[in-house]
Amino acid sequence: MIDVPEISAPTDWPAPDPLTLTDGTIALLNLQAQIDGLDGHSTSAEAASLIDLLILRGLILGRISDYERAAQLADRLVHHADTDAAAYVARARTRAVFHRFEEALDDLDHADRISPLTAAKRERAAILQALGHYHQAFVAYEAAADVGGQFERAAALAGFWAERGKTETAQRFYLQSLSSYRGVSPFPLAQLDFQLGVMWMRHERLNQARTCFEDAIRRVPAYAAAQGHLAEVEADLGNVEPALVRLYRLAVSSDDPDYAAQLARILSEMGRSEESAAWRRMAASRYDELTAAHPAAFADHAAEFWLGVGNDPLKGFRLAEFNLRNRQTPRAYELLAQALDAKTAGAASARCFGVQLTHRAAN
Repeated sequence: MIDVPEISAPTDWPAPDPLTLTDGTIALLNLQAQIDGLDGHSTSAEAASLIDLLILRGLILGRISDYERAAQLADRLVHHADTDAAAYVARARTRAVFHRFEEALDDLDHADRISPLTAAKRERAAILQALGHYHQAFVAYEAAADVGGQFERAAALAGFWAERGKTETAQRFYLQSLSSYRGVSPFPLAQLDFQLGVMWMRHERLNQARTCFEDAIRRVPAYAAAQGHLAEVEADLGNVEPALVRLYRLAVSSDDPDYAAQLARILSEMGRSEESAAWRRMAASRYDELTAAHPAAFADHAAEFWLGVGNDPLKGFRLAEFNLRNRQTPRAYELLAQALDAKTAGAASARCFGVQLTHRAAN
């Protein structure tokens, strides 16, 4: 893996002025109205817009069904508008959502042959980052910045360095993105808050993570991933009951099994075995559905579930191995190492149990 030299945003970047943003609840209603208005779209441009809006709603509300609908629309769009570069970029975006990265890059190559688009450059950079090709991703982000705005560049690099764990650089670009933002939608900034929160979680700096997730929720109260991660942080900080309240609501409203899995884990740790088992069964069933339909997209989270409260280390190992074949990121390597440890421990436990049974039978 080639390391990427850090670049710096201005170290003395001024604190951003308070932003005037659309209320998050109203913004979500507006998003729904836009989606409704584009149903029955008559042009390829409208279809591409609808695809983007469905992906955004899926991201905010944790609705995998929105991603699936967007993917179906994108396939139809390419079929009917196969000479439109934007159609291939739209399909690349849906394929990237489901971690079908090589197919997504093929679509972007096809789009470039028709007509190079700025959106294709940004999408390519994000895919390369997701694959763990950080040097290529960085170069692609810089190429996209040549024709993009200051906010887009700063936001992309804030997310890039947050994933790389470079906290100071990520924070500087985050402040630059806030200072350069000229929009009124709360969604882009909530996503940045969330990315920084995940960064702090991975560094086990839970109070900073909580602040970031609370900022994301303040901007967009219905942001499911931020609510779910905040619940996880709260539970780790000992505030279990508020965490459970958040997770119960998410497990009912979202078709993503992560929230049921979190509930199962926390309830198990609290000794509430029957409740934990019910949520575990629900999560297991849904993970099985999703790994059958979209294996690359859900292998990592499903592996974490089976290695943890799902209690099937061998299944977790197979999924972690599959995940690493699809994307060579530090997190994918860490997950496989965890899976190997769990698999080895499980095999040792099984051997020990077998020895005990043999000893009992002999006596």
